[in-house]
Amino acid sequence: MELILEQMPIVIRALNIGFIQTLKLFFVTLIGAFPLGLVIAFGSMSRFKPLSFVTKIIVWIIRGTPLMIQLLIIYYFPGLVLHTPIWGGGEGGRFLAAAVSFILNYACYFSEIYRGGIQGVPVGQEEAGLVLGMTRSQIFFKITLLQMIKRIVPPISNEIITLVKDTSLARIIALQEIIWAGQAFMKGSQGISGAIWPLFFTAVYYLIWNGILTMLLGRLEKKLDYFR
Repeated sequence: MELILEQMPIVIRALNIGFIQTLKLFFVTLIGAFPLGLVIAFGSMSRFKPLSFVTKIIVWIIRGTPLMIQLLIIYYFPGLVLHTPIWGGGEGGRFLAAAVSFILNYACYFSEIYRGGIQGVPVGQEEAGLVLGMTRSQIFFKITLLQMIKRIVPPISNEIITLVKDTSLARIIALQEIIWAGQAFMKGSQGISGAIWPLFFTAVYYLIWNGILTMLLGRLEKKLDYFR
């Protein structure tokens, strides 16, 4: 116990740095995946069959393969083909590759949630809007979108919580997120070697952050409880 207390300041400092990287990846993924998912949803619902077909194939491939494999392909494959790393070197290049992988992956999952939310709105409401002289864009933003948001908050919330934990997969390309930081003390880091407790201690960070997100998303769901 004395040894752990002695190591604690060094470990906490390293884990804090790793958790900041985790949060950066988390927020960048959401910022990119939310709008891209909506674009993909519109593509899959398009009446232009070739566009709809291609979009559905992309979604099928992304949802049907592990995110870890996608990370490895996006990070390493372009360099193998072009014989030059397109992401650049260092931590910045690894973060960019991880961000692209996560955004594409979660955008595809979000697109299916969006599609279900949009198609869940009764068709009669769109027809009523057209009768009233509204354009399709007005119908979407003033009628469909509000009801869609209410319907998709629970499944989107679940995906957001999953994203927090999935960020740990980025260590496969040596991104120095919190799990990587905790694992480093097992191999030897900052004068500490063979310590496994820092890796277990990372769970505290995940539990606290997921607890905060759960409360915030729960409040959002209650505020949107206007359609029953």
